[in-house]
Amino acid sequence: MELSNVSIQSLVKETKEEMFSDIDPYSFVSPSAYDTAWLAIIPAEYSNQPCSVPMFKDCLDWVLNNQSEEGYWGECDAHGNPTIESLPATMACVIALKKWSVGIENAERGLAFIRANGEKLLGGNHNQFPRWFAIVFPGMIEFARKIGLELDFPNHLKGLLMDIFFVRQEILETEELAGSPYPPLLSYFEALPSFCAINQEDIIMHLSGDGSLFQSPSATACAFMATGKEECLAYLQSLVRTCANGVPPTFPMDEELIKLGLANQLQRLGLAEHFTQQIEDIFTQVYRNYNNKESLGKSSSGTSVATQLHKDSLAFRLLRMHGYDIPPCTATDLMFPGENELEEARSFSRKVLEKVVSKGTGDNDHLTKSSNLERMIEHELSLPWIARLDHLEHRAWIEENDMNALWAGKTSFHRLSSLKNEKFVQLAVADYEFRQSIYKNEMAELKSWCLKWGLSDMGFGREKTMYCYFAISASLSLPYDSDIRMMVAKSAILITVADDFFDMEGSLNELNILTDAVRRWDAKGLSGHSKAIFDALDNLVKETAAKHLQQQGTDLTSYLQKIWYETFASWLVEAKWSKSGYLPSMDEYLGTGMTSIAAHTLVLPASCLLKSSLPNFKISPAAEYETVTKLVMLIPRLLNDIQSYQKEIEDGKMNYVLLYMKENPEADLDDSIAFVRDLLEKKRKELLKHALMDGFSDLPIASKRLHLSCMKVFQMFFNSSNRYDSNTEMLQDIQKAIYIPLDVGTPKPLRPLPSDSRLKKEFQTITSHQFVRPFKNHNLRIIGYQTSLPIARGGYANMIITPNFRLSFA
Repeated sequence: MELSNVSIQSLVKETKEEMFSDIDPYSFVSPSAYDTAWLAIIPAEYSNQPCSVPMFKDCLDWVLNNQSEEGYWGECDAHGNPTIESLPATMACVIALKKWSVGIENAERGLAFIRANGEKLLGGNHNQFPRWFAIVFPGMIEFARKIGLELDFPNHLKGLLMDIFFVRQEILETEELAGSPYPPLLSYFEALPSFCAINQEDIIMHLSGDGSLFQSPSATACAFMATGKEECLAYLQSLVRTCANGVPPTFPMDEELIKLGLANQLQRLGLAEHFTQQIEDIFTQVYRNYNNKESLGKSSSGTSVATQLHKDSLAFRLLRMHGYDIPPCTATDLMFPGENELEEARSFSRKVLEKVVSKGTGDNDHLTKSSNLERMIEHELSLPWIARLDHLEHRAWIEENDMNALWAGKTSFHRLSSLKNEKFVQLAVADYEFRQSIYKNEMAELKSWCLKWGLSDMGFGREKTMYCYFAISASLSLPYDSDIRMMVAKSAILITVADDFFDMEGSLNELNILTDAVRRWDAKGLSGHSKAIFDALDNLVKETAAKHLQQQGTDLTSYLQKIWYETFASWLVEAKWSKSGYLPSMDEYLGTGMTSIAAHTLVLPASCLLKSSLPNFKISPAAEYETVTKLVMLIPRLLNDIQSYQKEIEDGKMNYVLLYMKENPEADLDDSIAFVRDLLEKKRKELLKHALMDGFSDLPIASKRLHLSCMKVFQMFFNSSNRYDSNTEMLQDIQKAIYIPLDVGTPKPLRPLPSDSRLKKEFQTITSHQFVRPFKNHNLRIIGYQTSLPIARGGYANMIITPNFRLSFA
């Protein structure tokens, strides 16, 4: 185990030296094969060189040198599988190679890849193709045929291609050239058919101040060949100077967004603890820049509205989670009291996302046609952030195919570069598996402890050893060697056993004697179950106090004894109420119920074992608890009562939901539940503010985060049902957190490429490429022509297919 820890730390050190010593934000984003190919197509006639050579030879060289072994161009997903993005990227690269009569074998292999694997890649979208793909891929097919490439697609692919052409036709008939949705049709200028009737005025009118067409390298390359505008050339030259190793999907890119995406990746992969300083440096810089702009939501120069919204949302979530004072700007689960505009935004966003994933949606949004993204959206909608445990979230992200997607571009995601992504995934897998090995050992140790002290075979109540350990180990990424996991798990097991003893097993006399023994901290007079509970508790307190004495040099014993007595005393009060039939008031009930849920009995002693230890007096019932502690006592009680009222009616116990109806006779059960839910929502917002922000508590930051994690555990247990009392509902999560190995995915097998002899035979049918020169009349309109394409379901079909816009390739 120690060797694994050493290897992880070595990998962390190597990663820091390689990636953070002199950070170049552009190096973190994979180049776009599609856009690089378009720059490779531009002839040098505009630079006083012979037009038989490319203007940007480095881009052509990049195309030659960056084809995958499987034959495609373009980035793969996080687990090495080509995506739908690779189809137009591969076609564009093939066109660039044929333009300059180089890399014939590369081009052959590219087309063979599309023929062999096109159906598989397209089929994953269930005939619902992203808008960008329906615009771009038909344009690339038309362009390829125009230059003489014989695209003899196999029969099984022809029906899918016909569907794509029909989707494009619908898009072109219903959308304005430069209107919504975003990105507008004109940003796909290089792929639009000529019946769109684009003239020079359309292009020039929409050029940005930097000379680009919507910051798109491919569209700007096409615009330059169509207009010869010097501003476009200057943009392209600046692009190539900045990005020597292939051009990105967008230029310029927002460097802050890249850094935020990097910090987000580290956190979601479970690696934040290893890169604390690097992440903090990013957040400090971003926060400083936002303050200089005075507010979130102010668009950076050249940044699209969609990208700016994504950036603001990401910055808001990350900065607020790390205690920065950020005003509300977008929908989030991290709302504080009084932020009504966030409530409205969250409600609106939820409705939009629900529409996206609903069956039969007609949206052609860039994102909604990705099955991976639909699955992620469904996860976000089904389980709120406040009910998710970090360890399982890290696992889900490591296993997610699209986890390397930083944000959406025009024809592809801006993806984390493959080399850096491989390094991060390697480190994340090592960290997760090392944690699993620790958790397995600690779980076995915990089961032995329960057996030793007789807590596993009491003969009554709930046996929740695995649940208790899972809750603490999966909720917080504590250091590998932390004592807190075992201490909290043992405490939770004792709380469950003792609470069940007070509820269902012990007589009132036995409960009085046990509670008094805890007050005196003396086992004299105890026997049977009472003595087993006390002896295990005494062992836990001694063990915790000894560790604290060793770490902090002070004796915590008396404070631990007092907080445990407070908890036992509350159970005794509730037992007396239940056995006597006494109905307390709502306030009286909460006064006791906040203590009997025992959340503070877990979180306060645990805070004392943190490196930034809690002062001893903070856990004493004699002193008033901090507001954040009171909230973490109240919220679990309300969560429990919403999900347990039916069971407690049957057991003859009182419950806050039931007491509300007693004190409000006009209210029915639904009214009572709604009242408690509203109260819960209000208190959750208060807890978030006290746990995340400075100035509301003098507790150490680590202790406040422990409070937040405790609340999330209870939210997870009681979010939509009483999962804690279920014997089966938690088992799959427990297995995934501790026992089941990660499934990071191996590249899915692709169809083999045809033999070299067959490839060469196919390419004998390719005619020499003839390209037309750019138009000179800016009002020129080009109409389509009637042709037969071998893409119909039944063979050939006559339809209007237009040549691509007239460009200069001579």
